[in-house]
Amino acid sequence: MTRSVGRTRRTRRTLQVAGAGAAALLALSACSSDDSASSGSDSSASATASDKLSGEVNVFAAASLKESFTTLGKEFEKAHPGTKVTFNFGGSDSLAASITGGAPADVFASASPKTMKIVTDAGDASGTPATFVRNQLEIATLPGNPDEIASLKDLTKSGLKVVLCDKEVPCGSAAQKALDASGLKLTPVSYEQDVKAALTKVELKEADAAVVYRTDVNAAGDKVEGVDFPESADAVNDYPITLLKDSQNTEAAQAFITLVRSAEGQKVLTEAGFLKP
Repeated sequence: MTRSVGRTRRTRRTLQVAGAGAAALLALSACSSDDSASSGSDSSASATASDKLSGEVNVFAAASLKESFTTLGKEFEKAHPGTKVTFNFGGSDSLAASITGGAPADVFASASPKTMKIVTDAGDASGTPATFVRNQLEIATLPGNPDEIASLKDLTKSGLKVVLCDKEVPCGSAAQKALDASGLKLTPVSYEQDVKAALTKVELKEADAAVVYRTDVNAAGDKVEGVDFPESADAVNDYPITLLKDSQNTEAAQAFITLVRSAEGQKVLTEAGFLKP
């Protein structure tokens, strides 16, 4: 047993010496490399370390962004293992009120500058919000358009059940702007709290038509039919996005915003029907 222990210790010493020799050779090799190469290697290692994101990113986003942002959230998580993007979709005015009320959030993407201003005026935004897409209104009708709706004026027909977004919500404000531009007065059967709720009324055949975003008509597929109207050009909404001051995961949140504004993000958004900023 004593000889065996002795051999083991000698073997370890031999390995230690060999390891020290290898380390010395590596050190000499490193010294022989030029300074610029060494610097580049250090920069690369540093960049790799800084690119390592983790944790949750809590995104408050307008309801009309649901499909596009869900897709981008999955792409973000795939590109950054260890991250999770959690979304809260809804009417921009309600989301803004929640943020100013102290709800934990990292990113806010609004369907209008007006609702974004609620957050910036409260001092809850970090930096200046940037417009990343625009959106235009469209009339959503029942499949096949049985009521033969061809214009905004047709929505004023007697007996037609029309749904609008609440006037405080960006899609409702835009619809009212389009109606004012055309000199039309429309009394809907209901005002909904966000654009998805308005569209759902048509999908469930509880309404004959709704004024929603083109992107929502696209997302609904064959559940509804879309009708363009020229007055929508007078009510195009800009969508701003911002990092929030009280973000608990600033680096990951900023990286998500960067993805949204990147060529890859813009491709997903434009394919959904959004207009470029």
